[in-house]
Amino acid sequence: MVQRTTLNMADIARQAGVSIASVSRALSGAPGVSPETRKHIRSLAHDLGYTVSPDAARLARGTSGRVAVVTPNLSHWFYSAMLDGIVTALHEVETDVLLYEVKHERERTRFFAELPARRQVDALVLIALPISDEERQRLDKMEVAVVMAGGVLGDHPHVRVDDVAIADQAASHLLVAGHERIGLIGSGGTWVLPYAAPAGREQGYRRAMDRWGVPVREDLVVRPVWGTGGGAEGMAQLLCLRRPPTAVVAFSDEVAFGALLTLRRAGVGVPERISVVGIDDHELAEAFDLTTVRQPVTEQGVRAGELVRQVLTGREPEESQVELPCRLVLRGTTGAPRPT
Repeated sequence: MVQRTTLNMADIARQAGVSIASVSRALSGAPGVSPETRKHIRSLAHDLGYTVSPDAARLARGTSGRVAVVTPNLSHWFYSAMLDGIVTALHEVETDVLLYEVKHERERTRFFAELPARRQVDALVLIALPISDEERQRLDKMEVAVVMAGGVLGDHPHVRVDDVAIADQAASHLLVAGHERIGLIGSGGTWVLPYAAPAGREQGYRRAMDRWGVPVREDLVVRPVWGTGGGAEGMAQLLCLRRPPTAVVAFSDEVAFGALLTLRRAGVGVPERISVVGIDDHELAEAFDLTTVRQPVTEQGVRAGELVRQVLTGREPEESQVELPCRLVLRGTTGAPRPT
């Protein structure tokens, strides 16, 4: 028997009685051999302890077998949940996932400047990442499939939710309950390129107020830096007003968590004096008993990963631009306004 330390495709071909090309096709998954021959060659290779090099198999298929996933932040729940869905969907194909975190501007600049020349990939998935026109041109020059998860990027395949409709739904819930002094704790930041969600959710809040004929009080709209700390700060700003709101729409559940913390420390009853509604249905939202508008974050990632799979297997996606529905989840932080 041939020693395993010197075993190569020529040895497998000789023992199977086929050509080296047939062995290569059988072991790499390439077409050109019958199912019976493929099974026989793979069985023989297994018995002899031979495994084909992954890079060699990918070369035979004419692909790199790599997908790059780019996220602004790994530590926050939204991005990690989205990533979990993407990776889950890609488990079913022989794909290596390369993960890039571009938290700071210098990191995004380096990524877009170096990726095309430094690393070949078959597809690129962006998680809710704003892109400049120059960066979009660099992506186009890569000539690989580009999928946006949690947003829109021109005509590229994407999976998203409607941020305007989400906030409209949140504000409408409070309006139906009888609130009129409704505040908005939006989201600001230090990023160079603007994210779409803050503007979209503020638009949805304003659309609902206008539809119900309730004027927006501009002093009830605050835009702290995104996060739990920002939510606490924004709620503190609103409580300092001569006439604080009776209800608040928070940009996200994490912002709502901060708002609830400020209200608890101030001894303000929820929802007796102020109702709070969030957006996302964060994994901790139920523990906070938070009323929220649920967006299917992990499912967006799964659907984005499925789009990549379809592209990598040569199939035309049945639906390349996907918008998933969201729904209100009623819990204990919202109720009718207290009579004055």
